Amino acid sequence: MSTSASVPRLVVAAPSSGSGKTTVATGLMAAFAARGLAVSPHKVGPDYIDPGYHALATGRTGRNLDAYLCGPGLVAPLFLHGARGCDIAVVEGVMGLYDGAAGEGELASTAHVAKLLRAPVVLVVDASSQSRSVAALVHGFASWDPQVRVGGVILNKVGSDRHESLLREALDSAGVPVLGVLRRTAQVDTPSRHLGLVPVAERRSSAVDAVAAMAAQVEAGCDLEALAALARGAGTLTGPAWDPAEALAALPGPPSQAGPRPVVAVAGGPAFTFSYAEHAELLAAAGAEVVTFDPLRDEGLPEGTAGLVVGGGFPEVYAGELSANKALREEIAALALGGSPVAAECAGLLYLCRELDGRPMCGVLDATARMTERLTLGYRDAVAVGDSVLAAAGTRTRGHEFHRTVVEPGAGAAPAWGLTAPERRVEGFVQGGVHASYLHTHWAAEPGAARRFVERCRTS
Repeated sequence: MSTSASVPRLVVAAPSSGSGKTTVATGLMAAFAARGLAVSPHKVGPDYIDPGYHALATGRTGRNLDAYLCGPGLVAPLFLHGARGCDIAVVEGVMGLYDGAAGEGELASTAHVAKLLRAPVVLVVDASSQSRSVAALVHGFASWDPQVRVGGVILNKVGSDRHESLLREALDSAGVPVLGVLRRTAQVDTPSRHLGLVPVAERRSSAVDAVAAMAAQVEAGCDLEALAALARGAGTLTGPAWDPAEALAALPGPPSQAGPRPVVAVAGGPAFTFSYAEHAELLAAAGAEVVTFDPLRDEGLPEGTAGLVVGGGFPEVYAGELSANKALREEIAALALGGSPVAAECAGLLYLCRELDGRPMCGVLDATARMTERLTLGYRDAVAVGDSVLAAAGTRTRGHEFHRTVVEPGAGAAPAWGLTAPERRVEGFVQGGVHASYLHTHWAAEPGAARRFVERCRTS
């Protein structure tokens, strides 16, 4: 059934990375929340880290909107799913406004998502090294695609009252209102390392302080009433919100078997912070009892565990502590050896290896992992090489790689995926009930993965 919704919403974008959109988007979410609004936080693209800060700012789950991983048709339904019951939504963009998947035109760019959401864009501009030229920059971004509505600009790193005056005077001719001015001050404490910002789970109290500082900057420098009014001008979205139960019901074949709810253990805690909220929602809708555990602290799996999901994160940072938890490592190895379903992505792949940077891991896979200087990053097209607990042979999917580690060998005798673009190679491991791969996928695009996994939990 088709429905319509008009959740007030803004997309926070920038001409390029490093302009300050994370500070503005997170600060804006926190500032609106402080005024008593229920704020729905979203992030364009596959990034797992920024949504953690968004969740801290709003008290709601940060969700991703990725037109490459999920397809353009799911962007609005997933947005509406996340924004249920909210007063306003803030969507943080990715890279520059018009930067999308390499070689794919506008696909998965912030501009593309803004158009799919019928949402106005607020452009965050680093004005630290310009004055009158800012008008040409903003005019270019606002006029490049007539379907993208740049409804306002927030000037970041402004040096003085005189500098602000020059910028405002220049922008008078660009036809885009200035909705905020943030001064050139010491940057909010958001430390980074080899894959971006340090996740919230690793620095909870200092992250709270950082989000509060972002909110204070935005509150002091931005016109929140004007920004809220711009958000209320977003177009109506027609169509249903995504629903995990409905997504599963729409799959071909018989529905999931009735019966006891198998316990699916999902790794969490500081070492495993990368996961999409929809994965747990789909597992639950497919009939699983989803229980989160922390491999850094818990010496055993949750009672009655029938299946294990280990997503992405930073096991390389916690290799010593993970290795020291020998009891848990041995229990995971026994679970896998017994044929129970195990789904491991990226960090999970490393954890299942024989060792990581010379430290013993679970030993499920006859492979070693180590840190390198080389960043592997990008979208991938893939096909399942054989049958596994997540996919039938021949299933096509889209994924994303993001790591500075290497696993040797890179694929087992039965690989998980055959990558078809941008390069052709096989990668990952399928053995027994184990599916381990570097590839991050979004199960909202492949709900059958959750159903298949839970069904295997019932029968293994």
